[in-house]
Amino acid sequence: MRIVSVNVNGLRSAERKGFFDWLENSQADVVCLQEIRIQAHQMELAHQPAGWFHHFFPAQKAGYAGTAIYSRQQPDKVTQGLGFSVCDDEGRYLAVQFGDLTIASLYLPSGSSSPEAQAKKDDFLQQFLPLLRQWRTEQKSLIICGDWNIAHQEIDLKNWKGNLKNSGFLPHERAWLDTLYQELGYIDAYRQLYPTEEAQAYTWWSNRGQAWQNNVGWRIDYQVTSPDFAHKVKQAFVYKDSRFSDHAPLIIDYSE
Repeated sequence: MRIVSVNVNGLRSAERKGFFDWLENSQADVVCLQEIRIQAHQMELAHQPAGWFHHFFPAQKAGYAGTAIYSRQQPDKVTQGLGFSVCDDEGRYLAVQFGDLTIASLYLPSGSSSPEAQAKKDDFLQQFLPLLRQWRTEQKSLIICGDWNIAHQEIDLKNWKGNLKNSGFLPHERAWLDTLYQELGYIDAYRQLYPTEEAQAYTWWSNRGQAWQNNVGWRIDYQVTSPDFAHKVKQAFVYKDSRFSDHAPLIIDYSE
């Protein structure tokens, strides 16, 4: 089972850059998108390719946020939102269920633009954690794909020393991920295979300067799984041969 996660920074923009041509040859079973920035009435046939079931959860605000999931199989169930407004008003969580397995597309807020944006991000984290805890109590089989907007460890970004006081690498954000992995037992699927890899693991590069050319990147896109998938991660890589946005697709293969 191949699962892809990518922040497309605008679905229409990614489509113009050849995303759907790539998708057709990706051998993916499920593709989770974030920041689709498109409303339902703006969907075109190009965004609904043949052979894929597609589900969208747009933000209420036009041209902003939103998530989508494409799958080769029809899901048994589709869930939009987490039940709190900072998530649901902006289309930040969409999940599909296949039997006992839930696969979700998550777009966690960025806090980099202002103190207000960081407060909104912290609010999301605070409300999301009890749900993650509840899902572990229920032993829910789960893969949450997405742009988490947090680099967890020093090896997850090039210039970690210069970002210790910046959103995305703040101590309390990193501690939140510690809780996710160490206390609740969730698995960072990429790190399951490559616990020390640095430069090849980055998934996002700033548009400023020569960040992409110099690989001055951040690893902020994850596939986070419930513990039952710890030994099912077979292959993981970041696709960089083509660029569809400022993020690169994170591709992970799991045993069935």
